[in-house]
Amino acid sequence: MLTTTLKPKPCAHCAREFMPARPMQQVCGPLCASRHVKASKKAERATTRQKREDMKSLRQLLAEAQTAVNAYVRWRDRHEDCICCGKPFEAQKPGGSMDAGHYLARSIAPQHRFNLDNIFAQRKNCNRPGGTTRGAFRAGVIARIGVERVEALEADTSVHKWTREEVRAIRDDFRALLRAVGATK
Repeated sequence: MLTTTLKPKPCAHCAREFMPARPMQQVCGPLCASRHVKASKKAERATTRQKREDMKSLRQLLAEAQTAVNAYVRWRDRHEDCICCGKPFEAQKPGGSMDAGHYLARSIAPQHRFNLDNIFAQRKNCNRPGGTTRGAFRAGVIARIGVERVEALEADTSVHKWTREEVRAIRDDFRALLRAVGATK
């Protein structure tokens, strides 16, 4: 018959030395065992979350960043009137009455996709097709930020290739900004 002598070893959770009762015992007692299991599950969830984040495509990241930027713009302009028609927003309307509209469309000027000089709160009916004219939108933007900044925005035709790290940083910055001001999504 084989006899093994067990030596004291450190607890996997609290690092105190203990005398194991079984050869494969890793923790000193039931309390440390439950805490060790919780900690390992938490670490596993964090690893899974990080893997999911790493697997996201650029398109998914752009959508998440755009959602965060739009939420910030709606928060920023919540006390303003519609940039196009000048009417106040209807807070009681189901789903809200406010969109974050781009002066220069994302399809035409993707380099200004996240530029706050290009995004303003609009009434939903002004932002949808047939809602407002480009001239009314431009006049509202000029009144809000000034003609110099509008002309600089229109003159910028540079091409920008978004990277995943850049888009993640934009998304995370705007989410943090919304949390800091206490705005809910």
